[in-house]
Amino acid sequence: MLNEVSKIRRGGKRVAVYPGSFDPATYGHLDIIHRSSKIFDNLIVAVIDNPNKKPFFTTSQRIKILKDAIKEKNVTVESFNGLLVNFMKKKNASIIVRGLRAVSDFEYEFQMALTNRKMYNNIETIFLTPAEKWTYISSTLVKEIAKLGGEIKCFVPGNVEKLLKKPRS
Repeated sequence: MLNEVSKIRRGGKRVAVYPGSFDPATYGHLDIIHRSSKIFDNLIVAVIDNPNKKPFFTTSQRIKILKDAIKEKNVTVESFNGLLVNFMKKKNASIIVRGLRAVSDFEYEFQMALTNRKMYNNIETIFLTPAEKWTYISSTLVKEIAKLGGEIKCFVPGNVEKLLKKPRS
């Protein structure tokens, strides 16, 4: 598989896309970003702009949060809407990075990987698990804890914590 990944290059570089809503970004997301940046020459963190999901943060807020939190030089953050495969083609990227926290994530992610490859056969999906200390946390859980007044600084960067604690109008 790694030999196949090394063949997928743009201008001699391995370009991967890590898509998600990142609403909000957690330390689990940042762990996947950090480790992916070591594997691929370029990593695009692709923030989905899907108003039907009714995100807590706007797309521009999520992009800013990620840009402020990401230190790796070979990582860029962009938004996209529509099909991921169309974004991949536009970016000339062929590797999708997906995080798996638990076995329960696998079935959906496996189905998506096969569907994406059917629509664009140059795509390979790489699954990474976050560090063990982040496997149980999700954006949904973080938002719920914050909404109920719980402590979230151990799950998210400081900029996210401040925004989640800010009163919403």
